[in-house]
Amino acid sequence: MKFLIYAKKALRKSWLPIIGIFMLIIKCLPAQAQEPLYAVPSWWFGVASGANFSLHNGTNQQLNTAYATPVAFGKGNGVGLYLAPLLEYHHPYSKWGFMLQAGYDNRQGAFEETVSSCNCPADLSTALSYISIEPSLRFSPILTKLNFYFYAGPRLAFNLDKSFSFQQGINPATPEQTPGSAVKGDFDNIEKMRASLQIGAGYDIPISSQLTKTQLVFSPFIAYHPSFGQPPRSTESWGLSTLRVGAALKFGQGRKLETFPEVISPEPNVRFYVSAPANIPAERVVREIFPLRNYVFFDLGSTEIPERYVLLQREQARDFREDQLELFPPKYAASRSQRQMLVYYNVLNILGERLSKSPSTTIRMVGSSAAGFDDGMAMATSVQRYLVNSFGIDASRITTIGRDKPEIPSEQPGATQELELLRQGDRRVSIESNSLDLLSELQHGPDAQLRPVEFTATQTAPPDSYVSFVNEGASAAFLSWSMEIKDDMGKVQTFGPYTQDRVAIPSKSILGSRPEGYYDITMKGISDQGYVVEKDATVRMVLWTPPKTHEGMRFSVLFEFNESKSIAANEKYLSEVVAPKIPQFGTVIIHGYTDIIGDEASNQKLSLARADDVLGILRKSLATAGRTDVSFEVYGFGEDQMLSPFDNVYPEERFYNRTVVIDIIPAK
Repeated sequence: MKFLIYAKKALRKSWLPIIGIFMLIIKCLPAQAQEPLYAVPSWWFGVASGANFSLHNGTNQQLNTAYATPVAFGKGNGVGLYLAPLLEYHHPYSKWGFMLQAGYDNRQGAFEETVSSCNCPADLSTALSYISIEPSLRFSPILTKLNFYFYAGPRLAFNLDKSFSFQQGINPATPEQTPGSAVKGDFDNIEKMRASLQIGAGYDIPISSQLTKTQLVFSPFIAYHPSFGQPPRSTESWGLSTLRVGAALKFGQGRKLETFPEVISPEPNVRFYVSAPANIPAERVVREIFPLRNYVFFDLGSTEIPERYVLLQREQARDFREDQLELFPPKYAASRSQRQMLVYYNVLNILGERLSKSPSTTIRMVGSSAAGFDDGMAMATSVQRYLVNSFGIDASRITTIGRDKPEIPSEQPGATQELELLRQGDRRVSIESNSLDLLSELQHGPDAQLRPVEFTATQTAPPDSYVSFVNEGASAAFLSWSMEIKDDMGKVQTFGPYTQDRVAIPSKSILGSRPEGYYDITMKGISDQGYVVEKDATVRMVLWTPPKTHEGMRFSVLFEFNESKSIAANEKYLSEVVAPKIPQFGTVIIHGYTDIIGDEASNQKLSLARADDVLGILRKSLATAGRTDVSFEVYGFGEDQMLSPFDNVYPEERFYNRTVVIDIIPAK
């Protein structure tokens, strides 16, 4: 009850001064807005008022040399008034600033009641107070019109009041006794000066417009003063910590402006434009050379081959042909990724057919499982059993091995993020062989990929059909930017936010079923100082489907987890296999991707680095051959789920998204 009484009294004292000043200044404000316009001030003056919610702990018994209480007092609490004039500096377009407050700082409190040896209740309270000087550094993490900020700094407190009041009551068993008089006095050994710390947060609310020279801001705040450096006495163990809640009223003088405030800060130097191909192909027939990873991934907790792989009975396996894969779709072929991974989910059938055609070839199945050797061996045995039962491969040609980790693991020592996805990728059976009948050209070793599969496919919305939105300088000028795209029917679509300078979006995502249309595009960028910058552009888009005789070639190279440099085998493959197939005056479109592991911004940079690596190898190879007739287009799409070749649900999909795709388009 005492604490509540103290709190009510203190809160009344805390708010009355600031409310009075607030009403006085509001009364002085002009009745109507007038020209001219004034800048937001940098210097502010005012007053801060609030309530100190103090927690007392430790020991107090020998109050001074003349008086000691019968028993020691420990915990206590109280609410005291804080009232101080203030000075503040922060430029309206800077995150940093300085604050100084100096004034009355009451830390009064009442200790918890104790009972002496006579079974008499006893109370102790203090009117402890200081004159405090509090310089602070102010920081606004994001400059917005709300002006939220943090502040921190030292507190220098000079003791002003050190009085106490002690009252011992009577034994409830002898109510006829008369209570003694309260003992009042001053604590001795009170530290004259205390140095401590504070940290807090505030919220600036403008209550006047920039049409007045004198501008007002109302700022609720909260601050914490830890016990470090605050013990009031040099004897015993009295400790003190405080939570301060209050508000400040600040006023400043703005300088006269000749123009509106938007010109105070120069607009970031960015250039925004849109590039939409005049004819946007919706389909292109390509001859695709699809790389074939030598892995079979297993679900956690299971040593059986997952159902997403195409598994054939003995009579079906007799009819399987690698060049007729479209006849053997995956069981769950409804999704985009399942259809695109038609080849990979037939990897065991492709392997079975190749082993049947090459009866002298032997292979090793290396099962890797974090659960241990036996679990990895069981996975490898499942693959061996399938090849034996469905394709009739002699079991003696297949060696099975169990391990706890693959040769090139995804999970690296010290990794802490997205471990579940990384460990899914490490639970696999690796297919190893030294046979050129099975392996990709120019590769060898335990992690050599299987020979790629070549087939004809329809490529939907190739990258050269994407609409490019170029915002030169955006990565340096903006925290992020987005776009509003409005068609000539008034429909608005929103894309973003983005952090890179260039974004490519499939035209069909904008046009939908429309064959063509005019679009007004508004780019909105948010600077690191919280300003919104807008740029406009208009573009005409046309959707056109060319004849399907327009044929290209597609190659892919795969990268290891978080790597941007091609392995040596990929370099030879690009130089000796891909580069010679680029026709004179052809166009090469290089687009890089990543899986979803890691943050989006890093993945976007990683995908572009992968594409640039492939570009450098191909350019070097062509230059060595004396060729400069090829045009290149390079894109980095990161983990963009709308553009990535595959989904990211299963580990094999994520492994195939760590790729660079090379489209070779002959000259028209």
